[in-house]
Amino acid sequence: MRKTTRLKQLIHAPELLVMPGAFDALSARIVQEAGFAALQSSGFGISVSHLGLPDYSFLSLSDMVTATQRLVDAVDIPVMADGDTGFGNAVNAWYAVKAFERIGCAGVNIEDQVMPKRCGHLEGKSLIPLDEAVAKIRACAEARQDPDFVINARTDALAVGGIAEVIRRGNAYLDAGATMVFIDGMSSKDLARQAVQGIRGPVAINVVEGGRSPLDFSFQEMEEIGIARVSLPGTLMLAAIQGMRDALAAVKTNGRAGGPGARLADFREQLELVGFNEVFALEKRFLTGLQAAAATP
Repeated sequence: MRKTTRLKQLIHAPELLVMPGAFDALSARIVQEAGFAALQSSGFGISVSHLGLPDYSFLSLSDMVTATQRLVDAVDIPVMADGDTGFGNAVNAWYAVKAFERIGCAGVNIEDQVMPKRCGHLEGKSLIPLDEAVAKIRACAEARQDPDFVINARTDALAVGGIAEVIRRGNAYLDAGATMVFIDGMSSKDLARQAVQGIRGPVAINVVEGGRSPLDFSFQEMEEIGIARVSLPGTLMLAAIQGMRDALAAVKTNGRAGGPGARLADFREQLELVGFNEVFALEKRFLTGLQAAAATP
C-alpha cells in the first residue's frame, strides 16, 4: 500500500491518529520505534535544530525539502511534510507540493498565515485573505499527482477571528480540495467540539506543551469528540533540550561522564536504532573474504 493511501486511511478511521513531530532522521526513527503509525515533520523543530533560529520563515523550500527527505528516508511509516505558507503565493505552493510529493512524503501542511509566519501558539499572527488562501489550497490540490496525497489545510484563524472564522475557512479549504483541516492553537475542548460539528470533513489539532493547548485534553476525549488527528510537534524537541541539559549538568556535578542525573540511552541500543546491525551483516556478506585475502601475504 502506498504511504499516501495509508495516511489517508488513518485520517478517515474512527480512531484518533496521533502523529509526533520529528525534526531529523534520528527523531523520526525514534517515533517509528515507539510504534506510531505516522509522523509529522516539524518546521519549528527543523528551524530550531538546523539553524538555531525561531520558526519565522527562515527556511526556504529547498531547505525544508532537503531536511524532510532525511526523515522520509529514515522510516517506513508515512511522513507529513510541513509546507509552511507554501513559501509564497499559490504558484509557490503548487511547486512546494510537487517537491514534497517527489521525495516520498505522504502529505503536507499548508497554512493561511501572512509570510513570514509565526508559531501558532504565539501572539501577533496575521492571515491572508480568504480568497487568496482558497486559491493556494486549490493550487496544492491540483499539483498533486497521487489523489491520496494529503493536503492538510492549516488555519490560524482561531486566535484572529474566532471559531466562526475557523469553520468558514475550514469548509472553504475542503471545498477547494483539502483532505483535512488543521486548526492550530486550539485552546479548549469546547471550541474543538464546535469545530468538529461545524467543519464538513476531518479535523486536526496539535498539542504544544507550554503553548495554548489544554494539556488535560486526553486522546480518548479527542477521539470521542471526533477529531481525526492530533500532532505533537514539540514533544521530542523539548525532551531533547531537557535531556541534553540534564546530561551536561551531570557531567559538571559528577566530574565525569554519565553518573547520577545523566539519563542516557544504552550505547548498544543506539547502534541498533541507527542500523549498525545491518551494516555488520553487509560486512559479513561482502567484505569478509576480501579482508581475509588482503591479510594473506
